[in-house]
Parts: sequence; C-alpha cells; structure tokens
Amino acid sequence: MSGIVNQWSESALDCLLVHVIGGDWGKDEAFNEEGFESVYCIRGSEFKLWKQNLGSTAVLRKVKLSSLKTRQLKVGDILIEISGGGPEQPVGRTVLISEHVLEQFNAPVVCTNFLRLARPSEKINSSYLNYYLSSFYLSGEVINYQGGSNNLRNLKFKDYSKISIPVAPLAEQKVIADKLDSLLAKVERTKARLDGIPDILKRFRQSVLAAAVSGRLTEEWRGSEEYTDTEFGFCIPSNWSLKSLDDAAQVKGGKRLPKGEELLDIDTGYRYIRAGQLKNGTVISGVDARNKQLYISKETHEKIKRYIISTGNAYLTIVGASIGDAGIVPEYCDGANLTENAAKLCDYKVPLISQFLGYWLRSQYIQDLIQLEIKSGAQGKLALKRIKTLPFPMCSIEEQTEIVQRVEELFAFADAVERKAQAASERVNKLTQSILAKAFRGELTADWRAANPDLISGENSAEALLEKIKAEREALKPKKKTRAKKVKT
Repeated sequence: MSGIVNQWSESALDCLLVHVIGGDWGKDEAFNEEGFESVYCIRGSEFKLWKQNLGSTAVLRKVKLSSLKTRQLKVGDILIEISGGGPEQPVGRTVLISEHVLEQFNAPVVCTNFLRLARPSEKINSSYLNYYLSSFYLSGEVINYQGGSNNLRNLKFKDYSKISIPVAPLAEQKVIADKLDSLLAKVERTKARLDGIPDILKRFRQSVLAAAVSGRLTEEWRGSEEYTDTEFGFCIPSNWSLKSLDDAAQVKGGKRLPKGEELLDIDTGYRYIRAGQLKNGTVISGVDARNKQLYISKETHEKIKRYIISTGNAYLTIVGASIGDAGIVPEYCDGANLTENAAKLCDYKVPLISQFLGYWLRSQYIQDLIQLEIKSGAQGKLALKRIKTLPFPMCSIEEQTEIVQRVEELFAFADAVERKAQAASERVNKLTQSILAKAFRGELTADWRAANPDLISGENSAEALLEKIKAEREALKPKKKTRAKKVKT
C-alpha cells in the first residue's frame, strides 16, 4: 500500500479479526426439533437497502444451539458477502452490525451461509474497518478476489482476508469514522433527493398530458373557458367533440409468428416489434431479453406482411404485464412487423395529428378506462372491439398543432432536467468513493493529528495498537492439550 500516513501502520485484514465464521441458513421456521432455536437470518438481499432498513427484512429460521453459540451476531460485527453478485455487481459487499440493527429483533440474529461473519478486535473501530472495506469494494479492486460464473460469483475469502488495511491510531479511527458518518449522511440525503426527481418528472409529464388532452393547456390560445361534462367523468372544451377511437382511426391487431417460425438475432432487414419494446411513447431497442430488437426471415415476413406498422401509427399493448402502453411508431420502425400483443391505430378517418392521438392514449384519462375494460373482461386482455369503443376528444387540426408544439416544449424541458439530474447522480455516486479515499489517505484528519500528537504516538501509536491486537489474538488461540507422562515404576 503506497502513500500511507507517517503515523499510521498497515496490517492484513485477518490479523485484525478475532473471530471469523461462515453463516448458517438453518431450517424452516416451522421446523420443530429439540436443540434448535428461532433466529432471524440476514441474507445478501438485505444489503441493497441496508441504509434504509438496517436488515429489518431478515427472515425467521431455526438453527442448532451449538451453531448459534459461535454465530450469533454482536454489535461491531461485519458481514462480508462471499457468494452472490452478478455481471453488474461484484461479490464482496459488507455491512456493519450496529446496536440499532440488533434491537429491531426479538430473537438472536445470525447470517446466511452466503455471508461471512468477521468480528474485529475490540482495539479496532469496527465502523472504521467497515468503511475501509466499503472503499475497497467501490474501488473495483474486489473483482481481483472473486471467481465463479457471471450469474453467481464467489469471493476468494482466503485471498481477500490478506488484503492490506491502513491502520490509524485508535483515537484517530474514531474521528475518521465519525467524520465519514456525517459526510456520507449528507451525500445520502442529496442522493435521495436526486433519486426522487424521476418520479417528480413522471408526475409532471402526466399533468402535461392531462392538460393537453382536456384543453386546459390551450385554454388561453382558444379564448374560451367553457367546458362540457362527458359520460366518462372528464370534461372537454365546449367546441370540441367526443368521438370513439373507431370514429377517428382504423384499429387493427398485430400478428403472431406462423407456427414453426422463430425470431432471429441476425439483422435480416425485417424487424419484429414485441410488446416489451413499446415503451415511453415510442419503440425502444434495448439489451434486455424483453426489449432487444429481433428479426424474422424474408419468407416469414411475406406470410405476415399485412400486419406491418408505418411511421406515425399509434400503438397500444393489449395483453401482458404492460397492457395499456401507448405511443407513436418512429420513422426507423417503418415497415416493421407488429406482435399480436399490440394493436395499431392507422388510416385516420378525421383530420388528426399522430402525436395528439398518442398523447390521449398515454393520458391518465384513457389509461383509467383501459384498466376498467381489463377488469370487466374475463381474460385480462384488451379486445380490439373494446378499443374501438373507447372515447377520443376531437378538436381542430389547428388546436392539435398548438397542443403538440406546447407538449413537445414542456417534455423537452423535462428531458433536460432529467439529464442534469442523471449527471448529478453520477457525480454524487462518485463522491462517496472520493470521500472514502480521502479518509484513508489521512486527509480528513490532518488538522486533528497536528492538534493531538499525544493521541497518535507512544502507547497510542498504530504500531503499539497492532502489538496489542497480536497479543489479544494469541491469547484467544485454543491451548494445546498435553498428555501427562506416565511414570515408570
């Protein structure tokens, strides 16, 4: 380890621990056999929301009393994830067991066998050590200590336990831990506010859509504040008319692949649009299994080409978990084949701008009606004949043009705010790692060390501290039993 502070020392992780043992998943809560006791078991799944929940979602299990004796968690213990992770998340996360964690439960607490209990010496500040292990994890170095497949990774704990830890004098460890508690709490509050922005923007966009399709957005432009109630529970301007979707456009279904035909990863030039791609008012092409762009052969296309979509068509998903997703077909999807799990609205029968129709289909007014239609149906599917009967508020082409222009401006503003929030979130995420790095370079406590030389030297030095820990570990080692020699007579 380079750049260590002069008054600090360093040690392998395992030399700072007095007790290390794997967890115990135990038996089901209903298991009933003598010698077992009820416990709460902390799993790796608790780690994700640890800062909010502090492991409160741990599950009730049964473990042997003999196992509990060595595995019951105590204040100051550190849990290290030794199995789990995945392509985007390396294994090796850690959490600190605080008093508040344990007082949530009315039974002893253990950890699952996918975690490792690491108990530091009382001469090491557990919070300080856990912060360093978190810093090590965030640095990405932990990747060098893992094995296994992409879906399940294992921490090479024997190697991991040899990583070098910067050891500050004990008094300074506490100062560092306290400073990190304060600074990182501020970072978390900032992050929480930034994380809330997408929901705020989602509500903003919905309010814009509601104002657009109800005429409120163009009330001043129209020069009229007169509205008429509809049988569907919403109002429209008096000079608008309420039609059905069937009055406004042709409603047609997509097409299932012919029997025996398959979707292809290779770009054949014939796109097949699936329901998972019909998102955010457009057609997306992602990397997930549900939204990845797939294709069909020319021969298959010839069989179902009557069901292609065109630029400017509106779409509506009619079955599945995302039923009701709506939007407009972008130019790059012109001529693509459409899944049977969606319908298209095309061949407009009235003067109509596609974007205005898309805004209506995405608005909460029509989405609420769609949900009512689904509940009244027996199969949880939105039938084409039901789509045709759904209402559509019709206004002049001039007002549609004004509405589309205003919505696009407001959505562009929301998109700009979202991009700035995402950039800020990325900076904040990096800030945590930056603060931790500064802490373990001694930068957060430089002034404190200058003002407290007696607390970092002599008996209080890092070197003296490591000697005490070494002696403590030696004392805790089980003593070898010696056999008494027989006296010859």
